[in-house]
Amino acid sequence: MVFQVILPILILLLMGYVCVLIKLVTPEQIRALSAFVIKISLPAFLIHSLANKNLQDIWHPAYFVAYGGGSLILFFLAFILYRKYFKNSLTHSAVIAMGASMSNTGFMGTAILTMLIGNHAAIYISLTLIIENLLIVALMLILAEAGLHQQQNLLPLLKQTFLNLLKNPVIIAILVGMGCILLDVNLPTTLDQSLELLGRTASPLALFAIGGSLVGIGITTVNIESVLLATFKVILMPSVIFALFLITPDVSREMLYAGTLIAALPMPIAFGIFGQAYGLNEKALTPLMISTVVGFIGVSGLIALWW
Repeated sequence: MVFQVILPILILLLMGYVCVLIKLVTPEQIRALSAFVIKISLPAFLIHSLANKNLQDIWHPAYFVAYGGGSLILFFLAFILYRKYFKNSLTHSAVIAMGASMSNTGFMGTAILTMLIGNHAAIYISLTLIIENLLIVALMLILAEAGLHQQQNLLPLLKQTFLNLLKNPVIIAILVGMGCILLDVNLPTTLDQSLELLGRTASPLALFAIGGSLVGIGITTVNIESVLLATFKVILMPSVIFALFLITPDVSREMLYAGTLIAALPMPIAFGIFGQAYGLNEKALTPLMISTVVGFIGVSGLIALWW
């Protein structure tokens, strides 16, 4: 199973990397492709998959407790460590904490879990994306902006952060899909088929875009901070979340495996984007690259062990 899942992923990543390297595709086109995945094909996949489920399928409080709790533990551990011990600014510590506690769920997670458990992957992808966006990204933005505007009223910042999250196409898609379940609404057949076709493009395009995005990212500033951050993400995070799933009631084996696998994924490309936006530059790109390499090895091991 590991070769059936990992080999196609490696090929798609390599194709994206080579196409950008030889200038067959430009970095601008890769960014446009990434935007298409996150704004169009992934939301289509989520709406189609969720709308065909029932309430029992998606009602998993245990997942929010274990995965959400583990993510928050990692976020605050990393934040305190990099703020107090490594003496980073409030803004930089917040962005670094996001890198330690957030996975490449929308792109790599969707691709890998869909290959392993089919459309049922949409449930765990949706739950994880809710946790990541409404908890981790929101916390990061609030703390990062607070560090930049320490003398200003934070209430407008909180309001704007919340509104921006609600405008996120992925969050909208999850709300629409869950709305269909709660209201027992069936999508028109033609619309459902169209969403299914769009959703099928999410996994391959996401992997191609990830491969292309890695061009130009080098491991240039390896130090204790970057190695420790990558260790937080690809080793400590899945370990903590695995332990929390084990002690949380009503956790199925599929939930345990899916949640731990998502937690073991590399950092999201968004970490590098936020890192550059807030002035971290290589301090973000280096651990991103390390986590991509090491995380891929770890995920391969989990697939070989469990599937």
